[in-house]
Amino acid sequence: MNNFYLKDFDDVLKKFLSIFLLTMGIGIGTGLIYVYYTTSMSISGTEERFNGSITNENSDIPEEFPKPLESMILTTHDHIISFSLISFTIGIIFYFNSIISGRMKLFLLLEPFIASLITFSSMWVMRYFYSPFSIIVILSAITMYLCWYIMIFISIYELSFKK
Repeated sequence: MNNFYLKDFDDVLKKFLSIFLLTMGIGIGTGLIYVYYTTSMSISGTEERFNGSITNENSDIPEEFPKPLESMILTTHDHIISFSLISFTIGIIFYFNSIISGRMKLFLLLEPFIASLITFSSMWVMRYFYSPFSIIVILSAITMYLCWYIMIFISIYELSFKK
């Protein structure tokens, strides 16, 4: 059991961690804007982003080309590593909160790691085997982002307001 909490940190560390978490939240939000811009945050947009566009009778050139293998590998590599680091840094700070404990704390700490693996493995299944897996990509990403933002909010709240 942890007896040392965010509320117990000195003021300089509280401000430092709060600004870090705020910056991290803005960075994550910017990533969500990019996802919206490239997929419209829809099932069909996600499928088109990875599988390419269907051509019509007016044009043989698709708006989106299927993601090539090299791009899939690079996207997966970059995102799994960066999402693991994001989950770790947010999680290690959140671990010291006094507001949420027990199974809920454990779930919020572990779920982003699991969701990262599910999201990117589902992306491969969607791209090469079965496009309706885009639903799994979207749902696992939603849970990951929700957990990140819950941990950020709780941590900033305790760092800023709890005595």
